[in-house]
Amino acid sequence: MPEKDLQKTIQKEASLEGVGLHSGEKVRVTFKSAPEGHGIQFCRVDLPGKPCVKAEVSNVLDLDKRPRRTSIGVGEVEVQTIEHVMATLAALEIDNLLIEIDGVELPGLDGSALDFLETLKTAGIQLQSQPRRTFRVREPIWVEGEDASLTIIPSEEFRISYILSYDHPLLRSQSYEIVLNGNNFAKDLAPSRTFVLKHEAELLRSQGLGRGANYGNTLVIGEDGVIDNTLRFDNEFARHKVLDLLGDLYLIGHGLKGHIIAYRSGHPLNIQLVQRLKEQESSSLFWGVLAKEHITATELNLDRIKQILPHRDPFLFLDRVIDYEAGKRAVGIKEFNSDDYYFKGHFPKRPIVPGVIILEAMAQLGGIIILGKKENLGRYAYFVAMDDVRFRKPVLPGDQLVLKVEMLRFRERSGRVHGTAYVNDKVVAEADLMFALVDA
Repeated sequence: MPEKDLQKTIQKEASLEGVGLHSGEKVRVTFKSAPEGHGIQFCRVDLPGKPCVKAEVSNVLDLDKRPRRTSIGVGEVEVQTIEHVMATLAALEIDNLLIEIDGVELPGLDGSALDFLETLKTAGIQLQSQPRRTFRVREPIWVEGEDASLTIIPSEEFRISYILSYDHPLLRSQSYEIVLNGNNFAKDLAPSRTFVLKHEAELLRSQGLGRGANYGNTLVIGEDGVIDNTLRFDNEFARHKVLDLLGDLYLIGHGLKGHIIAYRSGHPLNIQLVQRLKEQESSSLFWGVLAKEHITATELNLDRIKQILPHRDPFLFLDRVIDYEAGKRAVGIKEFNSDDYYFKGHFPKRPIVPGVIILEAMAQLGGIIILGKKENLGRYAYFVAMDDVRFRKPVLPGDQLVLKVEMLRFRERSGRVHGTAYVNDKVVAEADLMFALVDA
């Protein structure tokens, strides 16, 4: 497997210190290596038991109560302003890391990601043995709010295009686009710094925020320009918005392929997009079957099927498999009872089994056939297409559906099966089903 497709952590421990932009508290951050599958976790070493919080979108805290930053937490434990370090980890493609912090907020440093980048580079990158997970966007997602919008469309690369437009001479029209790689992050994105309008800074201070901010670590924009500081790029404000967006996107928990088009987006909209991405990813996995172990049995009961398929009620449509040969064929059984939930709404006065359920039962049996091959352990089989679908006769409550599925073609990354469904030895449906195979 190419090195770029393997998970990564760091080689050795590394630390840095600084002051939180909002809390004003001095903190020490220590980066430590972590095993495959660990993900990015922040541990509050200043609290009893050193509790940890995983950096994922489900743990994001209310952004209205913690404005202008992204914070995560579980229960009483929280870690604030994680976006700059998360952007750095995304750029370096570090999948597994333990981040110890002895305070509530990551340090602001110079307002950019440069110090995080240099510290992690000093720690070194270590390849691990397990494959890296990357989600490829399947269809466009669009979110909007208060004159801002975010769109992501399918792409074979990770690209961000950002347009900044505010009612201020320096912010009226800026844009920036990047196809991310480690080199251009260090040169073009990591140096960009946090910014704020002068009247916003005064409001934040009145709310008890921005206690650690100053003209050195925050670009404060007055009527005549940046106060007591110099821009590193003509479009530094747009670049920093991309930096924040990159860090928020990494809360999906793994790599991402897609083209993000952003207009005036900030943390709240960024998080909405990540939530929508997780929904799309979950719906993809819903159609997937994961091979966990090599199957040698010729018959499978319901418990055994559940060890192979991730599906559960009400979406598991196989009761047992009565004849099975990995990679070649299988015969499965599904009993339909009159009290099954779909009969209440599918022609309730004359109920019949929905055709999509018959096809899904075929697909689940087909997935078992494909993933029963030893070489497919650790892969997902996604049901991606169907051809020559025919429904011959209705299937009714009380019928026993016999499914016969056989392999038509198998390649390294795809498989095609033919399924036939019977009731009382009469064909009721048939179809050709296609699967895509990807590493879990």
